[in-house]
Amino acid sequence: MSWLPKKTVLVPVDLSTASVDALQTAMQLVAQPKDLHVLYVTSPEGLLSVEDVATHDAQARAAAQHLSSFLAEHHASEVVQLIREGDPGLMIADYAAECRADLIVMPSHGYHGVARVLLGSVTERVLRHAKCPILVLRRQD
Repeated sequence: MSWLPKKTVLVPVDLSTASVDALQTAMQLVAQPKDLHVLYVTSPEGLLSVEDVATHDAQARAAAQHLSSFLAEHHASEVVQLIREGDPGLMIADYAAECRADLIVMPSHGYHGVARVLLGSVTERVLRHAKCPILVLRRQD
């Protein structure tokens, strides 16, 4: 089994600087941009009324635009772009299975202590639930 290139690589992003590192690393691991799937997971909002649905739709369009801009800025417009809503760790693991990812490349934000307990760890959740190998990149700061 060869390490490079991978047929399908998944990169979950939160549009942070750490996401840029993961995106750039993943781009080196695929033969062509269409083999790279970039997933942006948004938080679910409880819908209560017609106005909430309109707001939700506007937020979804804004998220799609932010993701497209982020990818264009980092010369990755040709990758597969997806936006899902839900628990990030579970959505990442579920989509990795759905697209039959050979590898997930993701950053670790490196929270420690109380911040980790309060915020949870998306990376840890993906490690527990994903069925494919995961490359976790260490924070640069």
